[in-house]
Amino acid sequence: MAPYFETVKSFADVPCTNEGVDTCSFLEASDGLVKMFDLLGSGVFGFVQADIRGNISGVRGRYEAVSDRSGTLESLVLSEGVEAHKHATPCLVRLIRGLAFTCKALQNMQNDTSSELHTCFKRSYDEVLRHHHTFFIRSVVSVAIRAVPRRDDFLTRIAQGGSIEKLNVELSKWLEGLERIVKHVSSFLEGGGHGKV
Repeated sequence: MAPYFETVKSFADVPCTNEGVDTCSFLEASDGLVKMFDLLGSGVFGFVQADIRGNISGVRGRYEAVSDRSGTLESLVLSEGVEAHKHATPCLVRLIRGLAFTCKALQNMQNDTSSELHTCFKRSYDEVLRHHHTFFIRSVVSVAIRAVPRRDDFLTRIAQGGSIEKLNVELSKWLEGLERIVKHVSSFLEGGGHGKV
């Protein structure tokens, strides 16, 4: 089996230009992120996967319905902005939140090699998502975070038999691309009054 990062589209390969973020490539890379959560094992963060999957579906539905006006995430949001009912834009806001959470957690893991994975995810959750959630959701997240596998186990699962060193190089590129997209789209959404990430 090929290492995880060799089997999915990397966020580093998603075009992000002055016109915006390519919608089709972004959705493909986001699908790959959802699959990564499967590697955490036994339903850990199943609710996060379900949320991300649902939000990807909302954005994809809009893209497929009006692809001529949705080539970039920005054009997708702007074209929906003139309509009375908005579904894809709130989905995109929540999707970017989920991506920001995952990005920060994995950056924490790479930057702080002495901390276990659950600590990295907890830090990221507190920074990115906690203030968006009710007490009940926070409790569910707390339980899920405690069930995250050990750092070494997670890296072994993602490497899928490949080199951990090579994995770290690919993961760094993937995270740099993801961070660039999250910052770019967050700035666009918040600056245009489309939603707060």
